[in-house]
Amino acid sequence: MADVLTMTDFPDYAQTNREHWNRHADWWVNPGRRSWATDDPTWGIWGLNNKTVPLLPDDMSGLDAIELGCGTAYVSAWMTRRGARVTGIDPSDRQQETARAFMAEHGLEIELIHGVAESVPRPDASFDFAISEYGAAIWADPYVWIPEAWRLLKPGGRLHFLGHSTLAMVCTPGYDGQTETPTSQTMQHDYFGLHRVDWTEPEDPSVEFNLPISEWFALFKATGFVIEEFLELQAPADAVGDQFGIPAHWARRYPSEQAWCLRKPD
Repeated sequence: MADVLTMTDFPDYAQTNREHWNRHADWWVNPGRRSWATDDPTWGIWGLNNKTVPLLPDDMSGLDAIELGCGTAYVSAWMTRRGARVTGIDPSDRQQETARAFMAEHGLEIELIHGVAESVPRPDASFDFAISEYGAAIWADPYVWIPEAWRLLKPGGRLHFLGHSTLAMVCTPGYDGQTETPTSQTMQHDYFGLHRVDWTEPEDPSVEFNLPISEWFALFKATGFVIEEFLELQAPADAVGDQFGIPAHWARRYPSEQAWCLRKPD
């Protein structure tokens, strides 16, 4: 099976997002460098530690793991240092250029695939563990990538992922491109029917996905996953300013992010 998909194999929104991430790749070099330089995972836009948000086990010796939407691949690096054999997949070729530079700098081996989490060129039951932090978790259609993650996992395998909370998406203005407006304390968009969100910033469009909480549960049940943990994340008490349009004072009162830990039954 080929490791590289052509652009025509990408869903329409994945091509849009590939171009978005290629445009912004230079900005993510320094955050990627900082994350590659540490062995202690921190998660999400508020940098919560792995004890607060336990997405990675301390010991991953002998596990086959995949990062779905790996970007600069710092999560893949954390897993490699914990003993896993790691594959990362991402549609952005420029992000993968950065990942390869860090791999050479740190002397780590990670298999990188240029592709999308909705269609991973690997056989069924290839991995023990799958993870996504703001990769497939928000940039891929959950009705496609969640069943694909199920296919990729061995019986007993786990899928952990983190992204924007459903509440944050409903309270964020700017689906029409007015993205400078911060997250609101009032609801701006319909909760029911939430799925694809097209950000139509002039000259920089992108597409995200999220679901009502009940629909996440229904999707996991229909796919066959068991939910082991659902976390609604709160910004730390000392958080200040804003992160990607979400003010710290908002994120101390309401969950700006959510994380799921799922298991494929034996």
